[in-house]
Amino acid sequence: MTEHNRLQYRSVIVAAVTATIMMFVFGTAYRALASRLVSSEGISSMSPDALEKLPMQIGEWIGQDEPLGEAVIEATDTDAHISRRYSRYNALEQIRLYIAAGKRARDLMPHRPEVCYAGAGWSLISSDTIELPLDDGIVLPCSVFQFSKGVLNTMKVIILDYYIVDGQFYRDISLLRSKIWRGSGAVDYVAQIQILAEISANQTADSAAKMISDFAVQSAWPTFQVLEDVANNKDGDAKELDSEDISGDLASD
Repeated sequence: MTEHNRLQYRSVIVAAVTATIMMFVFGTAYRALASRLVSSEGISSMSPDALEKLPMQIGEWIGQDEPLGEAVIEATDTDAHISRRYSRYNALEQIRLYIAAGKRARDLMPHRPEVCYAGAGWSLISSDTIELPLDDGIVLPCSVFQFSKGVLNTMKVIILDYYIVDGQFYRDISLLRSKIWRGSGAVDYVAQIQILAEISANQTADSAAKMISDFAVQSAWPTFQVLEDVANNKDGDAKELDSEDISGDLASD
């Protein structure tokens, strides 16, 4: 990856984070949700290095850290995060992984790519929802977005986005609203996972979508396990999992 592309990627995250903060701080939805999350005050924070336990090698994918600047980290107001590039086939295929997680749902309101990337100057080309099959009948519900930017929209990216909240996979931010409106109060932890790939001149959107979907399937359980270990304060084996307990089904916003 060139230094120009690395800086460009970081600038997208900075702008997206800024858009997210402005949207929620001044939005009535944020104030209503925050008022119901008062009970989350005083709970312990997730360790800043909690997500670093995610393996550097996931299947055939080899990872490399791409640290974010301190200003970006502070702006996200997350307890823990990782920013990595994973590649396979001698770096012929590359994706970028960003995970933000925390225990204070009031501070960690996950953002929607279609809003935040637009705020960073990207144009939304398309959006879709998919369900990727995992093990034992469990599915990973995701949102997939394509964006373009630049002169004649020459820069294109595709992003796969999903959440893990209290041991369940969810597609979008509706989880927090539905969970809180049902009166369940604060959540134990929230994590947003974004997998991004650039769509190059010699690559189709379909092939890029397959690439990020492949990584999403292979990385879902390792990511889930890291978060569950943190939540349960342990490093041991995962508890026995029930498909009905893990895969959430959300209504659209």
